[in-house]
Order: sequence, then C-alpha cells, then structure tokens
Amino acid sequence: MLGDTRNVLNEFKGKDGSDIVDELDRRTCGLEIACENTLRDFNMGSIVRTANAFGVRHVHVVGRRQWNKRGAMATDTYLHVHYHPTIEAFISAMRDRSVPVIAIENNRTSDSLQRAELPEQVCLVFGQEGPGLSDEFIAACDQVLHIDQYGSTRSINVGHAAAVAMYEWSRQHR
Repeated sequence: MLGDTRNVLNEFKGKDGSDIVDELDRRTCGLEIACENTLRDFNMGSIVRTANAFGVRHVHVVGRRQWNKRGAMATDTYLHVHYHPTIEAFISAMRDRSVPVIAIENNRTSDSLQRAELPEQVCLVFGQEGPGLSDEFIAACDQVLHIDQYGSTRSINVGHAAAVAMYEWSRQHR
C-alpha cells in the first residue's frame, strides 16, 4: 500500500497488524528471548526490535511489567510479549515446554558463545544494562555464555550483546 509508513517489510505493507502476526507465526522460530526487567531500561525496547528483525516470536519480560517501549519502534505489536512476575514463574513456564534457558552474561564464569552449539529451541536471557542478570536468575539457567571480546572494555551494550547472540543463533539454525 502506497503511503503505509510503518517500519515493515514491503510484503507486509497495507496488511492489518493481526495478519502480519499470523503470517510471522506460521514461519516459526525456535529462538525466544527473555529480559530480566529491574529497571525501565531503553535497551529492552532495542532488544525487542532486534528480536522482531530476527523473526523471534516470543519475548519474555521477567519482573517489572512496565518497560521503555520507545526503542521497540512498535515492533512489539508484531510478536508475543509474555510477562512473568518472578524468575520462578518464568523458569517454570520454560520447563513446562522443555525449552532450555541460556544466560548471556559476561560477569560470571561462562563458556564462549562463539564456540557453543546453541539448541534450535532455546530461550536466551539478558539482564539490564549495568547490573546484568541477578545471581538468582543465573542460578536458574541451564548454561551461561559470554561474547568473546578483544579490546580493552570488558562489556558491550546489552542491546548490542542481544543482537550478537541472536545473530549467532540465526547463523547456526537459519
């Protein structure tokens, strides 16, 4: 549709939002994303936007329900956002569906994301910019991975880290 100004691929221009969601759901994707929401971090919106770009269908917000959606640029309307009040509720939901939970975290003893074989069905978990994932969340995960870095800084922005991790999953499974 000429004049459709939404940030969607041309194949979706002029289509109703629910039709876009239905089409994307038919394409399926084994990757899910979760964020431990302890702050109203702008990066969470960026992670949601990136998840949409990689075809992720389910994003889990663990903790505070309220988050800064500006960075998502309305892409959250085209995927499924699930809210879990506690880490236990989230982990239980993943276990009920047999979905492995892998933390992407650089502040702990961890294995290299670049050398890991990621499961096709998996939920990658990210913490907030600054504090990272809580000790409780790390303990509940099946595995902890980090992104190898070669410069002088010990970390990259969490939104960028999520993009790198989603790319690595896509490289292995798409």
